[in-house]
Amino acid sequence: MKNNKPQKRRSALVVMAKLIVLIKPLLPIMLLAIILGVVGFLCAIFLTVFASENLVSLAQKSSLSMPFYLLIILAVARGLLHYGEQYCNHFIAFKLLAIIRHKVFAALRRLCPAKLEGRDKGNLISVITSDIELLEVFYAHTISPVAIALIVSTIMCVFLVKIYLWAGLLAAVAYLTVGVLIPDINSKLGSAQGFEFRNKFGELNSFVLESLRGLDETIQYDFGKKRGKQIEEKSVELGHLQGKLNKYEAFQRAFTTGAILIFGCGMFFLLYKANKTGTVSFAQLVIGTVAMLGSFGPVVALSNLSNNLNQTIASGNRVLNLLEEKPVVDEVIAGKSVDFEGSSVENVSFAYDKKEILRDFNAVFQKSKMTGIHGASGCGKSTLLKLLMRFWDADSGQIKISGENIKNLNTKNLRTMISYITQETYIFNGTIAENISLGADCFTREQIEAAAKKASLHNFIMSLPDGYDTKTGELGSCLSGGERQRIGLARAFLYDAPFMLLDEPTSNLDSLNEAIILKSLENERTNNSNKTMVLVSHRKSTLAQSDVVIEISKN
Repeated sequence: MKNNKPQKRRSALVVMAKLIVLIKPLLPIMLLAIILGVVGFLCAIFLTVFASENLVSLAQKSSLSMPFYLLIILAVARGLLHYGEQYCNHFIAFKLLAIIRHKVFAALRRLCPAKLEGRDKGNLISVITSDIELLEVFYAHTISPVAIALIVSTIMCVFLVKIYLWAGLLAAVAYLTVGVLIPDINSKLGSAQGFEFRNKFGELNSFVLESLRGLDETIQYDFGKKRGKQIEEKSVELGHLQGKLNKYEAFQRAFTTGAILIFGCGMFFLLYKANKTGTVSFAQLVIGTVAMLGSFGPVVALSNLSNNLNQTIASGNRVLNLLEEKPVVDEVIAGKSVDFEGSSVENVSFAYDKKEILRDFNAVFQKSKMTGIHGASGCGKSTLLKLLMRFWDADSGQIKISGENIKNLNTKNLRTMISYITQETYIFNGTIAENISLGADCFTREQIEAAAKKASLHNFIMSLPDGYDTKTGELGSCLSGGERQRIGLARAFLYDAPFMLLDEPTSNLDSLNEAIILKSLENERTNNSNKTMVLVSHRKSTLAQSDVVIEISKN
């Protein structure tokens, strides 16, 4: 398909920078979260520092450096501040996830339908559900922890420098090692696997979704064991990738813990040596060592992010790919608006990638006439209708409505002039009335019933216990194929566009349902002289009532 392009892979810094931009409306709350986090960690660190200082004072039989009740205040404050920080971070995260979901669905509306027609639906579902959900890790547990770790580490370095210059420098090296070096190495080692895991996860979603949709055929042709084995193989492959990511996480935690112990011991021996030379006191030795060991919390939190950050960055990359994807056809906002007076296709050529579908094709669709389009499967009949709808632009030639190139027409005006009925009408999980009106409030029940009568559907609906309020079930499971198609026809009659495009509306129906739909179309033509129809079919018998039939040969 024209819209299938390789997934763009950005660096982690680029992905994070693009995601951080979205925080702008919530920046004050983010700053509050950082302040609460910094003060909270300082309370936790200096709680142990002051407690150790008091113990040293007691051992030296001197007065306490800080009253006991102030230590309790620090402990309580730490809990309250940590709660406030987490509340702010999660408030930001869930607000931003809602904003991102809105942007994603806006992007889907912009890209539909051409850009998504050949797309892997399960992978797309994975992007708009689990990938977006994983961004919560970034917004709630990444941005403020990075700032908190930087500020707290700087404060602690200054504090330790005042005790002993080399102690402050050792602390700086320790914080950089635990908070930057180890996570960076872990991130680089696991980034490819993280990106691959998210893609494989999406592929598995697609395969399972496809298996569920084809369950009837799978059972009928005894394909269940093979399909189950394929799902198992894909699950095992995904499990192997998860195992690799788990190994990186285990190594990272081990190296982080080891580094903390090494630097803690290093601080003790550094201050012990300084104590022996009289540079620092015994109290400073204890306080410096305790301060060092108790101050790794922010950088450890930062280090642990790398365990989930690989997948989070991969998810962010996939979401950004969707948000930044360019539509095949840009909507025209400031174009011309016209009344429908007929349409023409002039020397139009079109290809999917390198596969040519239409070549120098010409057709005229006269107002108030029914034009039949006949040809074998794959000759470009459906493609022609999608070009008329401007789902794609022709590679060459022009398509005109009322003498104007549709590229120059206001897109909204173009779409309101056309009703497009496909081979399989999509049925939403709602009532029959809601499916006919597509949930629009601008139509009355009388208008909906009138459209159903035109589609020869009213009598069937009234035979149901709840009439127009009858639930259709998921994907219209409570309706037959003919009933679903007639709902699609009723939609077109309700919206009353002057130009009707019907793509094989009876191809999957029995002769009785086909006759009902064709009769409904004929009645609409008779009662509405301004209605122009294009009826596509591979059966000539279906096109018998057409005023003119155009043959399309397969290239």
